[in-house]
Amino acid sequence: MTMQPSELIQQHLIDPEICIRCNTCEAICPEGAITHDSRNYVVDAEKCNACMACIGPCPTGSIDNWRTVLRSQAYPPGVQLLWDELPAELPPERLVADPAGIAPVSAAQAVATPNAMATAAPAANPLVGATLPPWSAAHAYTQLYGPKAAQKSIRATVSGNVRVTAAGRDYDTHHIVLDFAKMPFPVLEGQSIGILPPGSDAHGRAHHARQYSVSSPRNGERPGYNNLSLTVKRVLQDSHGKPVRGVASNFLCDLSVGDSVEVIGPFGNSFLMPNHPRSKIVMICTGTGSAPMRAMTEWRRRLRASGKFDGGRLMLFFGARTQEELPYFGPLQNLPKDFIDSNFAFSRASGQPKRYVQDLIRERAADVAPLLSDPDSFFYVCGLKSMEEGVVLALRDVAQNAGMDWSQLCADLQQQGRLHLETY
Repeated sequence: MTMQPSELIQQHLIDPEICIRCNTCEAICPEGAITHDSRNYVVDAEKCNACMACIGPCPTGSIDNWRTVLRSQAYPPGVQLLWDELPAELPPERLVADPAGIAPVSAAQAVATPNAMATAAPAANPLVGATLPPWSAAHAYTQLYGPKAAQKSIRATVSGNVRVTAAGRDYDTHHIVLDFAKMPFPVLEGQSIGILPPGSDAHGRAHHARQYSVSSPRNGERPGYNNLSLTVKRVLQDSHGKPVRGVASNFLCDLSVGDSVEVIGPFGNSFLMPNHPRSKIVMICTGTGSAPMRAMTEWRRRLRASGKFDGGRLMLFFGARTQEELPYFGPLQNLPKDFIDSNFAFSRASGQPKRYVQDLIRERAADVAPLLSDPDSFFYVCGLKSMEEGVVLALRDVAQNAGMDWSQLCADLQQQGRLHLETY
């Protein structure tokens, strides 16, 4: 049904106060309705069909906001880009007549008018990532601190800042440990936090939060201490190669022990690891996408050392341009082979052909295929957005070559919380 200008719609909006600009919504929207600039993420009412594909993956809930408006009065993207907070709901008198001269609608009719956007048939979601956590995942606490929480932020003290890549300005990656002292900040493997850099942006407004995955397990970087760690790459150029200086990444990489950081969060309730015995984990990542994988691996290593948990197989596919650019390469080499099956792909290694994580997956098809069909196996993908399609297609090829129905497998992976995609 074609919507008329006088029709009431529930316009989908993103709350700029709690959005952490993680790009999940824009990446997953099948209609291309979500866009952004340096300030805000916004939804175009002309394109949004309320398919709800973006709701579940949003780590903060900022995506789940709606305002009743006349179609002709929908907030355009250009207006939304200037917001610092969401507008209030319009009063009833603003919803009963169209100022463009469209015939007025009575208040009773307005209430009863079907919402064409809300009742539209959902669009098919082209992605296969699950929005549900594994059934055995621990309960995740989210948004304990933030713009709309009881306490807007919390300060943590830097207790460690160590470079975890070889020397070289282009791939300066740091392992940063934050201590929360006596303030509670519970996190699970796979969750993230928001860092609020000091200072203001080009518009004179305080910088918005930047999201970073936690790279330490649930009992802290140092067990028994109220701390966590992050894996941060210094940003010195944008995706087009133009020189820039990333506000948050450079702030974090330049911190010294004893400095303090303003934090919000934690965020995320689906990209969580399974906790039941003999559950298997396949981790596929590039660069700092290794952060949640390090957290999962370290938690399983500690459980193994305790002798109190019968953990299943761990398999890692890790990609970088060169060995020198791959974070944690040395420590990974020291992990027992019977504990984790590590596979590395380097796309810019001198004198070597380009290899990516999807190439490794296809090469290890004989080992990956049984895991795809095993309900106790869980797959996690984290890294640059450009890797996502290649990885999913590689998994599809492995499944189909093993005689599996990929459509049915996709449904199973989603419904059972077995394939999680977190790319940026």
